[in-house]
Amino acid sequence: MADVKALLDGYRRFYGRHFTRRDPLFDQLATRGQFPKTLIIACSDSRVDPAIILDADPGDIFVVRNVANLVPPFETNSGHHGTSAAIEFAVRNLNVKHIIVFGHSACAGIGALLHGAPHDGEDSFIGRWMHIADEAKEHTLHVCGTADHPDARRVCEEQAVLTSLKNLQTFPWLKARMEEGNLKLHGWHFELTTGTLCTWKEEEGAFTPIPAEL
Repeated sequence: MADVKALLDGYRRFYGRHFTRRDPLFDQLATRGQFPKTLIIACSDSRVDPAIILDADPGDIFVVRNVANLVPPFETNSGHHGTSAAIEFAVRNLNVKHIIVFGHSACAGIGALLHGAPHDGEDSFIGRWMHIADEAKEHTLHVCGTADHPDARRVCEEQAVLTSLKNLQTFPWLKARMEEGNLKLHGWHFELTTGTLCTWKEEEGAFTPIPAEL
């Protein structure tokens, strides 16, 4: 696993590739700003970087990462709403056309939701954050019977994606753009062991694999 020195060595290689011989992509990004068409809400998990999985260039996607790729419902209280602020910026300022909630297998946040956060005291934020997906947990326990069922983690990961898609539609300015036909929502789930990417198909009521071949 990379330590700080390895990361700095990586930076030097990056600099050599893109800034020693001026890369026109970075010249454009620096002078013209960003115009991504897609917002991806992904997990903070170090194994699941959407830019790498999707082979995206800088400027292609606007990414929000948090524990378990969750979207809270629209709220106007005095709390700190980092994820909601990023969604607002992507929709109202960058005018993205697509929002993807990007879940994945072996999600530790979903594990904490099903089995309890390892440090679930008054000074812990994880348990409270994961309450956003309580509906997903309830569905999982109804379907699987127990949190220890072999399929429980996968079922809950997928249901948490659906919960976030539902919560996105509680933001009035986001819902308005959907109704105008200017914004589409997508739910994805990435399987770490096989590299399979699945997408939610409303008409089928299931996550179905996306063909990996070009």
